[in-house]
Amino acid sequence: MSAPSKSKELKIITRPALTKNDIVKDSRKIALLHIVKSFGEITEKALYHLVKGVQEEGKIELGYSFFEIAGILSSKELKEDLIALLYLGLLESNPRNKKLRVTADGLEFLEQNIERLGDNAEKISEAVENLKPKIIPIDAEQELTFKLMKPSRRRRRKAF
Repeated sequence: MSAPSKSKELKIITRPALTKNDIVKDSRKIALLHIVKSFGEITEKALYHLVKGVQEEGKIELGYSFFEIAGILSSKELKEDLIALLYLGLLESNPRNKKLRVTADGLEFLEQNIERLGDNAEKISEAVENLKPKIIPIDAEQELTFKLMKPSRRRRRKAF
C-alpha cells in the first residue's frame, strides 16, 4: 500500500477590477498620492514612516492602522492602497533605486481631485515638510541597502 499523498491547495482570491473612478471616491488614496507628490521620490519603508508621522504628529486621520514587527513598520491598508495606485499607473517604482514616484497621469489626476481633501491638502503638505528631516535618513538607509545588494557588473578578465 502506498502512503497517503499530500496535495497543496491553491487559494485564489478574486478582487473586483479597480478603476480611476474608484480612486476618486476614496480620499485616503488621494491623500496618499498627495503625500508622495509632496515628498518626491521615496522608498516604501520611508513612506510607511512618513504616513504614520503625518497621522500622529500632523494630527490628520488618514485611516491607516500600523503595527510593528521586529522593528519593521507595517500596515495592511497602506500596502493595498499602494498596490492600487501602482496598478492604475498613478504611482510608479523607479527601476534604478526602487523609489516610488508620482507619474504624469498621477499628477494630472491629483490636480483634478485635490479639492476632495479640503483643508487636509494644506495640512498634509505642511506635515510632510516638517517630517522631511526625520524621513530622509530612513530613505537614504534603504537606498544604500539597495545599492549594496545589487550585484556589480564588473568582472575580471581572464589572463591567457
